[in-house]
Amino acid sequence: MRKIFFLGLCAFLACNQLAMAEKDKWVTSWVGSIQGPYPVGNPSAQPNLSKVFPAPELGANDQSFRLMVRPDIWGARTRIRLSNALGTKPVTFENVYIGLQLGSAEIVKGTNLPVTFAGKKTITIAPGQSAWSDSVSLPFVKKLGEANLEGRNLAVSFYIPTASGPMTWHAKAIATSYATAPNAGSKTSEEAEAAFPYSVASWFFLDAVDMSAPVSTKVIMGFGDSITDGTASTMNGDDRWPDVLSRRLHKAYGNKVVVLNAGIGGNQVAGPAEYSPAKPFAGGPASGMRIERDILSLSGVSTVIWLEGINDFSKNGNASTQTVIDGMTDGVRRLKASGIHVIGATVTSALGSASAAHGFPEQDEKRKALNQFIRTSPIFSGYIDFDEVILDPATGQMKAEFVPDSTIGGPGDKLHPNRVGYQVMGNSINLNQVVNPKGN
Repeated sequence: MRKIFFLGLCAFLACNQLAMAEKDKWVTSWVGSIQGPYPVGNPSAQPNLSKVFPAPELGANDQSFRLMVRPDIWGARTRIRLSNALGTKPVTFENVYIGLQLGSAEIVKGTNLPVTFAGKKTITIAPGQSAWSDSVSLPFVKKLGEANLEGRNLAVSFYIPTASGPMTWHAKAIATSYATAPNAGSKTSEEAEAAFPYSVASWFFLDAVDMSAPVSTKVIMGFGDSITDGTASTMNGDDRWPDVLSRRLHKAYGNKVVVLNAGIGGNQVAGPAEYSPAKPFAGGPASGMRIERDILSLSGVSTVIWLEGINDFSKNGNASTQTVIDGMTDGVRRLKASGIHVIGATVTSALGSASAAHGFPEQDEKRKALNQFIRTSPIFSGYIDFDEVILDPATGQMKAEFVPDSTIGGPGDKLHPNRVGYQVMGNSINLNQVVNPKGN
């Protein structure tokens, strides 16, 4: 009788665990859309990296990285995705760890946990490929509580034993991470900041972090160019417009909603026509080339807010309005076919910009025509009118208070809003519209 009771109890517990597992799913909680190979891109406030990566064509060599990323929500389990999508040779990663950042490159004592790939401590990723890690339990999440971890950084550390070749990266992190010098050996298991003397303002090889979350969790993504990526926002301030939106949604809905930032500085809808490690472009692949990797391959994306087009109309892009509309229409149709809602966002003014490629009247006329399409096209599940809140109607330019640069100081460029502008953008969004989009 006792044996039957024991077996019955075991069966009950197993079923209960299965039921609990079925209530959770993977959701992407952080993303850094890749655009490499390094140093091709548009970083902000980047330190001099000549001692860290003396030969970009050789990449990283016998050195360790400690990348700081901020998950939008935390879960009891996590996994990470490492990418060699824009490399030219296989890259080996060893001694991968994840932990809770204390400050600088320091890890909170006892939280640095090993990560495996198919049960192994080492993985070699072929050129053009990426790989998800195994699931890692995070006991400190239960101990500290999700609410106490909101806004905290996950430290992802990995070691590259031999020359990686061109490095896949996201240039504009607007956040500080860390690395060792070449030939420093593996330091990833060390909690102390002294092991990582060099700072970087970009993310390398890592492009996504998943967390376990209830199946009802919604994932909203900001998709676009530097005005989503956060140019001119505060370094380490987490005050891009998607960050502002995230905090507002968490106040209203708790951890039932995730906000991701898939912006790439310099990105375009229509160009470049081709992209490869041998023929890179500072703004990364065109949006259509990014959709599979940066949206569809991620976990649980339900809504995309698409803000893009100003770079297409620059002197470097010089695309027609119709070309951009066609590219955006094709992208929206692909996302709709996968059950993802797309909310259009109107493009803000660059008129009078100090940037040599921007600010001329023809660009502004194309921008206005694209905005008219975004405001009226039935393909979108509504639109967000960023143009309305950023524009000074008297000048046709960005409002003066949004211009000074918050990242490095200085007068700003009349293209990228500063912290004040991003605050206004993030606070202008109707929360119900993005959580419960209609149509599409």
